[in-house]
Amino acid sequence: MQYDYSKLIGRIIEKFGTRSSFAEAMGVSERTLSLKLNSKIPWKQPEMEKAANLLDFPLGDIQVYFFALKVQRD
Repeated sequence: MQYDYSKLIGRIIEKFGTRSSFAEAMGVSERTLSLKLNSKIPWKQPEMEKAANLLDFPLGDIQVYFFALKVQRD
């Protein structure tokens, strides 16, 4: 299953300027963040909570940022 992280990526850029800065704040490598944003490895619940805090959005919005499905085009 592929997730659409475009809203999350936009928020990362808005708040941190670069994915690299966000990865550092999260305590993960740029590679790990890239794998997560490309649906190659899953996000863990504590990581989602930490990201919500760092990106300043309510925990109730986690679904919007982490569980939007990519639309497949035929």
